[in-house]
Order: sequence, then structure tokens, then C-alpha cells
Amino acid sequence: MNKKNLDKNSNIVNFPSKLTSIEKEIEAIIFAAAEPLDVDTIESKLSKKTSIEKSLIKLQKEYSNRGINLVCISKKWSFRTSSNLSNLMSKEKTVEKKLSKAAIETLSIIVYHQPVTRAEIEEIRGVAFGTNTLEILMELNWVKPGGRKDVPGKPIQYVTTDDFLSHFNLQKLSDLPTVDELGAAGLIDTTSVDNAIFGSGKFYREKQEDKKEDIYSNIDEMLNSTLGNEDNK
Repeated sequence: MNKKNLDKNSNIVNFPSKLTSIEKEIEAIIFAAAEPLDVDTIESKLSKKTSIEKSLIKLQKEYSNRGINLVCISKKWSFRTSSNLSNLMSKEKTVEKKLSKAAIETLSIIVYHQPVTRAEIEEIRGVAFGTNTLEILMELNWVKPGGRKDVPGKPIQYVTTDDFLSHFNLQKLSDLPTVDELGAAGLIDTTSVDNAIFGSGKFYREKQEDKKEDIYSNIDEMLNSTLGNEDNK
């Protein structure tokens, strides 16, 4: 049989569709980066100004069925080994150090109560900090200072980092199991949990927003009352 008559589809490997010059630049920039990059950083390195969101989504789709995937964690992009091939990487020798019970408890408290101060962590745990407990978590870059609390003494508050999300393969904090889910799994006793203080950074931001709204509504009521009294004079 003449080779020219062969079905081309049975002899051609389907490579990814052709990339534009900008998409190639984006691909190269992310590949060469030592750490995940946000959109602004990627844009700043391109040869010309462009909106790259669509290009990133296209590249992510192109790499979705390959050994290397383009992933976005906490709004930062990087290439990662495909999760279904992670067993190949286990051939590398790694040295693992287990976290102490105190470090695990401290990390858990920060994760679910952030932003939280050192004194608040000790109050929740019921014991004082051991040596270097917080420092170990900060060395791992899972925890970092997150500003100061607006109370006397201005104590430092602690929050989790993007590296924490990346290490535990989380897109965002709200992907963490809730109180009810932890209770259903038998990991905590929900009867002893105060839901009023149990939450995440989002929880505290929402509480702060509610507090501001209450303040504004109180001001409105005060002004309306004052104006009403003046009208009656």
C-alpha cells in the first residue's frame, strides 16, 4: 500500500495548538521562575503590554493532560508535576521532620482563628508557648506576622501564608473543613467549640464589616434623632 494513502490521523501526533509569541513568553517566564508568579509580575516581564488572563487559561488547558501542569494557587501561577505522576518523584530521597504536638496545635489555631496574637494562641491552648514553637512554623514559611492588633501594647497578629496553601494543596482558606465537617469526622468535639470565635480570616473580616455597619447605623440614628429634636424646637 502506498504510504501516501495512509490515514494521516493514524500517523500524526496531536501536539498542542500553536502558541502566540506572547503565550510563549508567558510560558517561558513562568517556567524559569524560582517561585509562583502573580499576574502583575508576569505582565511586567513581557515585551509588550497585554491582558494575559485568557493566555494563562489557554496555557493551563494545554498543559492539563501533560506530565507538567500549569496551576494557580492563591492567584499565583507555576508549573507543577502532574498529580497522577507524583509517585515517580518518590524515588528521590527526602528527609522529613515531624512537627511537635505543640507546633501542630499552634498551626491549627492560627489556621482557624487568624489573625491571632501569641497571647490568644496560649489562651486557646491553655498552656504557654514552648521554645521556638512559632519560630519553627515561620521557618517553614507557613506562618507570618500579619500586622498588629489595635489594643494596648499593639501585639503582633499571626496569619498563614501562600506557602501554607501551596503545601497542603489548597486554593483558599475556605477550602478547609468546617467545624461541622471536623465534628462529623470525629476529629473534634463540637459541643466544646465556641462558634462565635471559631473561623478564618474571612470570618473575622466579615465580623469587622458587620461592626462597621452597626457603627454607621448608630450614627444615622443619632443624627436623625438630633435633627428631629431641632425641628421640634
